[in-house]
Amino acid sequence: MINIKNLNKYYSNTKVLNNISIDIKKGEIFAIVGHSGAGKSTLLRCINGLEDYADGILLVNNKEIKNLKKDELREFRKNIGMIFQHFSLIQRKTVFENISLPMQLWGYKKEEISKKVNDLLALVGLEEKKDAYPSQLSGGQKQRVAIARALTLDPEILLCDEATSALDPNTTTSILNLLKEINEKLNITIVIVTHEMEVVKQIAQKALLLEHGNIIGFDDTEELFLKPDIKMKEFLGETEVVPKTGVNVKLYFPKDNVFQSFITKMARELNMDFNIVWGKLEEINGHIVGNMVINIEDETRDIVIDYIRQHDIVWEVL
Repeated sequence: MINIKNLNKYYSNTKVLNNISIDIKKGEIFAIVGHSGAGKSTLLRCINGLEDYADGILLVNNKEIKNLKKDELREFRKNIGMIFQHFSLIQRKTVFENISLPMQLWGYKKEEISKKVNDLLALVGLEEKKDAYPSQLSGGQKQRVAIARALTLDPEILLCDEATSALDPNTTTSILNLLKEINEKLNITIVIVTHEMEVVKQIAQKALLLEHGNIIGFDDTEELFLKPDIKMKEFLGETEVVPKTGVNVKLYFPKDNVFQSFITKMARELNMDFNIVWGKLEEINGHIVGNMVINIEDETRDIVIDYIRQHDIVWEVL
């Protein structure tokens, strides 16, 4: 659905996106992650045609964005919904009027608007707030209004630019659950820009990590967290402290694989004791993944690694 290849973007002489190549499939929830200044919002704005780019390919539904004329670009944007960190609601308009605005601008009939808005109010759980004004809503309710407004024209793609950054953790979870529901019910492709790794863990199927406009990670979300490379560890702020003696073996366990049972089984069958240095479980997109570091004696290295290989466990010596 979204195909980007060798994309480069400059602000004056400064390169802000460097050789970006990714594919986003239809119906996928995709995260673009990075610290402030990484280029993630710029990339998002390239996808919806609000920013141009120097060279490379950016196809959305097989349409090259930079080749679209003014009228074509307007029609193209009709198919893309957008939500923002600060909601961008019109304060003097009611919830119903805010949601209906895109349909009014496109000339829909009053009956069509009323049915669509009421359906969307039910979807986002705000039927009783249709006549309220933004000042009477909580942050989470405002974002639900913004989401409903972004869906009025039946887009195939929903772009979310730091959509949960202004919300507390509980409200963030409720908004992410709503986005999941929308993704499943309407089969809308969702692209989320965020600096919050917890958001990525809760919702994204794939993630792109950006640093100063460069890709430093791109994979299924579970793989990124299951076996982070050096750049990913730096991004997460993780350090691995391990014993200086013996052999430190790191084991990686894919989703829903209970690693404690493997360690217990290995110790029993090899008749050995292992020092567990540390272990970590993460819930990623509804699945449990984890890794663990064990410390073994030098003379047992070959026996233990042989056993691990036989059980198809991903591992490395630190």
